[in-house]
Amino acid sequence: MRIVVADDSVLLREGLQLILAEAGHQVVAGVGDGPSLVAAHAEHRPDLCLVDVRMPPTHTDEGLRAAVQVRRATPEARILVLSQYVEVSYAEELLATGDGGVGYLLKDRVSELAGFLDAVASVAGGGTVLDPQVVGQLMRRRRDPLEQLTPRERDVLAAMAEGLSNAAVAARLHVTEGGVEKHTQRIFAKLGLHADDGQHRRVKAVLAFLR
Repeated sequence: MRIVVADDSVLLREGLQLILAEAGHQVVAGVGDGPSLVAAHAEHRPDLCLVDVRMPPTHTDEGLRAAVQVRRATPEARILVLSQYVEVSYAEELLATGDGGVGYLLKDRVSELAGFLDAVASVAGGGTVLDPQVVGQLMRRRRDPLEQLTPRERDVLAAMAEGLSNAAVAARLHVTEGGVEKHTQRIFAKLGLHADDGQHRRVKAVLAFLR
């Protein structure tokens, strides 16, 4: 796929480009600030943007604000935030449309290459992948809006928010895959998600959980 990498660290930016190239992807632009990310996306229309949160000039949340700007202009844009920090307010806005194709991972928690590349593929394919710490901070900001879910259903939905497959959710929660599927179907029913597209319902359920 065609990817734009936005990070003010030249070493990290170059390293990501090498990793992505070895995986068969094409990095069409590497930029170091928010406005350059917006311009690069408009020029190249990539399949995915990999974005750091803190970039020049103030090194606070320029990257995330630029990512939100890209999504406002192009709602179908795929954005994977890769940062050392959780900036909750703009993360909420990035997730607000409910369209999927977004991710937020913490750099120091990306412990193995295969998982990172899986996240890249998932977000580019329209999925939602969130670091558990991001999920936790988002949930602490608001009252749980999903009171109709059982504790086990919330556990399943929280694991789904991390981008886990049914098999991985089953392994984490020590239940069968069939059990996970039953919980998932109950979650969809309780949230009123009846679309035929299973991936779309999964994304919508995760985003409902995070609002």
